[in-house]
Amino acid sequence: MRPLGNVLITGGASGLGAATVDAVRKAGGTPYVLDRVRPDDPAEYVEADLTDTAATEAAVRELAERAGGLDGVFTAAGTDACGPLGEVSTEDWERVVKVNLFGTAAVIRAALPYLERSHGTVVTVASTLGIKAVSDATAYCASKFGVVGFTRALAAELAGRVGVTLLVPGGMWTHFFDDRTDQYKPPPDAKLNQPEHVASTVVFALQQPPGAEVREMVVCASEEGSWP
Repeated sequence: MRPLGNVLITGGASGLGAATVDAVRKAGGTPYVLDRVRPDDPAEYVEADLTDTAATEAAVRELAERAGGLDGVFTAAGTDACGPLGEVSTEDWERVVKVNLFGTAAVIRAALPYLERSHGTVVTVASTLGIKAVSDATAYCASKFGVVGFTRALAAELAGRVGVTLLVPGGMWTHFFDDRTDQYKPPPDAKLNQPEHVASTVVFALQQPPGAEVREMVVCASEEGSWP
């Protein structure tokens, strides 16, 4: 297994991102966080809103320069806006796509020169709703289906230069669901993963040596309802 080195993590202030910050550090790597809010963890941090492409790319470059290069990138940042298409505002709907898809592309685009120099690895985050569509989730499904296609194309484009892994997680017990109305929250008895369990699979993918890649991972609780 290769040393983790410097790993940039978007959405590293909470949820799966925060769990991965912790997992990277425990595995001997150095996490660098890009988020809208400052993390409680004392990792190096730059604030950025992923809907602002120019600011996002500048933030990635700032962190990469602070680190002296990047060996891995994990794009955990994400958001959603639940409801029928006609009831979700245009602003909210488009924000989901901007954060989840455009933001992912912006981060990787800015990180590519550093990853190519280190022959590093990028792990993107889709969702089980990136391969299975459900009602009242048009923005989220559109964005995560887009991440699946983007990542598969990126893997073909960067073969032999940068490792590319697609993570397809099921639901997790995080604050991701907090702002939803009750009808869109998982029930108390839902079978969901703990984010630290998923974070360990991210570290595994990032540690693969150049030329040996985990192309795609579906990671969910065995009884979680969104898979298959």
